[in-house]
Order: sequence, then C-alpha cells, then structure tokens
Amino acid sequence: MKTNKSLLAALPLVVAPLYAYSKAHKTQAPNIIFILCDDMGYGDLACYGQPYISTPNIDRMAAEGMRFTQAYAGSPVSAPSRATLMTGQHSGHTHVRGNKEYWSAEHTVKYGNNTDFAVVGQEPYDPAHKILPEMLKDRGYRTGVFGKWAGGYEGSASTPDKRGIDEFYGYICQFQAHLYYPNFLNRFSRSAGDTAVVREVLEDNIKYPMFGPDYFKRPQYSARIIHDKALEWIDSQDASHPFVGFFTYTLPHAELAQPDDEILEEYKKKFFVDKTWGGQEGSRYNPVEHTHAHFAGMITRLDSYVGEVFAKLREKGLDKNTIVIFTSDNGPHEEGGADPEYFGRDGKLRGLKRQCYEGGIRIPFIAWWPEHIKAGSVSDLQFAFYDLMPTFCDLAGVKDFRRRYTNKQLPGDGFDGISIAPTLLGNDDKQQKHDHLYWEFHETDQFGVRRGDWKLVVVKGEPRLYNLANDIHEDNDLAAVHPEIVRELVDIIKKEHRDNPMFEVTMPKF
Repeated sequence: MKTNKSLLAALPLVVAPLYAYSKAHKTQAPNIIFILCDDMGYGDLACYGQPYISTPNIDRMAAEGMRFTQAYAGSPVSAPSRATLMTGQHSGHTHVRGNKEYWSAEHTVKYGNNTDFAVVGQEPYDPAHKILPEMLKDRGYRTGVFGKWAGGYEGSASTPDKRGIDEFYGYICQFQAHLYYPNFLNRFSRSAGDTAVVREVLEDNIKYPMFGPDYFKRPQYSARIIHDKALEWIDSQDASHPFVGFFTYTLPHAELAQPDDEILEEYKKKFFVDKTWGGQEGSRYNPVEHTHAHFAGMITRLDSYVGEVFAKLREKGLDKNTIVIFTSDNGPHEEGGADPEYFGRDGKLRGLKRQCYEGGIRIPFIAWWPEHIKAGSVSDLQFAFYDLMPTFCDLAGVKDFRRRYTNKQLPGDGFDGISIAPTLLGNDDKQQKHDHLYWEFHETDQFGVRRGDWKLVVVKGEPRLYNLANDIHEDNDLAAVHPEIVRELVDIIKKEHRDNPMFEVTMPKF
C-alpha cells in the first residue's frame, strides 16, 4: 500500500479534457456508480473543511464535479436511511424505519471455535413495494451491490437475489459488519449460478478468535475484499449494457480496525499523542490503540478505494458515460472508540448519528459526470435520499415510474421523492423543489422537518424550532417566539406520519 502522497499520484481522477459528447451519447443511458460510505459526517472530508484527514481523490472528484452543501440522509441511522434510498419513500412512509435485527443467541453456528448467529439481517423491505434496483433492471441495467445490504435477513423475502440484484458481495447484516475481520461474508452471483444468497466462510479468519489480542491475527480484511469484488464487477462490464453499482462500503464505521500498513503508520506519527479504547465484546467492537490514527486511516483508505474505482472506469473506457456519486448514510458516530469531538466532525452542525439535528442527517454529497455536471460547481439545493430514486429513473430514462410502479393493491403505496437531475445537469430553472423535508426516528423518539430555513426538531413529543439562516448549529429554540410556525410544521408531521407499530414515535405535544 502506498503512502497518502503517492496515492494521489497513483490514483488520480480525470485531469485531461475528457471528450466531446456526441448526439449519440446524449441519448445513451448512463452507467451509475453510487458510493455510500458508513457514518461519515458532513465535516469529515477535506473538501468540506476537515483539517486533519487526507482525502485527495474525493476532493478531486468534488473539484471536477458538483458538491452539495444541503444534502440530507433519509434517516439518522443506517438501515432506514438506506431504505429511503431504495424505496423512494421518506421515513414516515417507508416500511423500514429502524435497525430491527433478526439474530438470536439461541440459534448459533460454529466457525472453528467461534460462535456466530445462524440467521442474520434486518427487517426486510416490503416485497410488495418496488425498489430502485428492480426498476433499473427493468430498464436493462446490470445491477450490483457490494458492501452492506441491511434490507432483509437471510432467507427473507427481501434479499439481493429477490430484489433485482445480479451480483452481491458483502454483509447482509449490518451488525455483522461491526467486525472488519468477520467469520464470513455473504454472496449472490447470478453469473456464477447462485440461486440464493449464501455464506462464504473466511477460512483464514476463523483460525483466530472474534475478540481480544489474537483477533488481529486474522488476515482477511473485509473492506478490501469487498472493494476488490466491486472492481472485478466493473471489469466485467462493457458499453453494450448500462450498469448500476451500489458500493455500500462499511468504512469508516466502527470497529476501528484495519491493516497496519503505511496509511495507518503515517497517521500514528501524525497523532503521536493518541487515545486507546477498551472494547465492547457484545457490540463486536474490539479494543483499539491509536483511535484517532485508526479513524483517519479508515477515511484515507476509503479515499484510495474511490481513486481505484475511477482508475478502473478509465481503464475500461467507461468513465465517459458514467455518473459517480459519493455520499454517507447518516451523520458521524461515536462508537467503538471514535472521537467526533476531536475531529470536529459535525463541522458547524449540532448532533450525531441517531439524532434529527443537522449533524445527524446532513451529509457530504458529491456528483461527478464529465461534460454533464459542471466542474467545480457547488449547489445549496435541499434534498434527501428519497429523491435519488426519481433522479436515477430520470437519468436512466425510466418513464413515469410513479404510474408504472405504484402498487394499487398495497394501501398507501407511492413515492415521495423529486428528481434532482435538472440541478445535476445545470438546469436549475427547471428544478422542482420540496415544500418540506421530513424525518422520524423511533429509537431516540425524534421527528425532524425542514421548510426553507425553518427547522423543527421534536424530541419525545416536545417541539423545538430553529432558523437555520442564522442558527445553523440549532442553539436558539424559537418555539415560544413563533408558535404559528411550530403549528404549521407540526401539521406537516401529522400529514406525513403513517403509524408503524414496529417503529413507534411520540407525536408532538402541540
């Protein structure tokens, strides 16, 4: 592995003038690579103001593409945020609204001397509601997911093989993803003849325990393995069929673990005075030394993977008609020894993962598509993950997806998003805008509503009102000053919320 400086030289993004786009290309459906990292905060990248961590490839992507300053995740935590992306519904309508787990200590299996769960995964997406990969596959796209699924447990009605995915490699279960050196990863390969998702045991890992000092003797690092599978998948593509790849990397989520190579060693020198963390076996977070070095190294490692994606696209001659998006599933975490306060990882924003304050839901979002997306552009468009389904359908030429895919037999079925393709393509005057954006999250009993500069956060039924135009950190609660605004935003909650007994929240006391 090269050092950070050499990574920039070895894995540069496109620097030369790219090409003159022909009329024929303009009608060709673009390839789509959607890179979704895990728990990266708004301020974790240098191009968003991070002073300590090197991210040259992602920064260059921003310099050659469009960087968004008011993009939002679908939820302040992983599974429901990804659900809004896949379903095109906000968290008051989509079925999956939390990290409901399907694993039990009563049903286990042995890998060597290690005890693991016999069935793993999260609450499935409603099989009666069409999701994004299914729509794009109908359009003729080859589909791949590499990383974290979190949209159904093993054997459920919503695993990748049943939801329009041709190739999958990674973690079905996001809890399993807490180990970067796991006992197994999940695989589904239509091209290899798989008929269902299977477990691929990492034989060299299971020789060592899952927790404690000997855990770090495990040699098979999941982030690298999954990334290599993604690169192999790109390598198998050609210009005869459009493709969409969801690269749902687990970096930089805890645990804080990675190979002890030049990336990590460089940060150990940089953060010579560092912290240690004692571990949490029940959460599958191993003890770690040099917590700051590990976290920074994980982000720079992810940045190197992004550089390799671009290098592979160029090698295959596929960069000319591929839109690449980089973003995060929610705000920064403080799990497994991570220290968001040290890195200032909420930027100017209040709150962390699991909170509907800006820090929990506002995320980095960068889009790149040469000769289509203006290089060096910055957009303050307010949008959320549930807008990506209509955006991808728009770009792919999926006509009238609402009429085509709304299930009239499923009560309340529909889609909440708006395409942001006009903004991406420089047609701001044609960009439709939301009247409001909406979030709810049962685990911390919170709602969030944004309308223009007004932001309502409801915690355990108590409304709090902020004006983001002059209070982006959400310090000054104006609920008592503007009860009429509170009432209007509470009415939005009453309109948008649909009861779900698995994910109950306290309605506003107003």
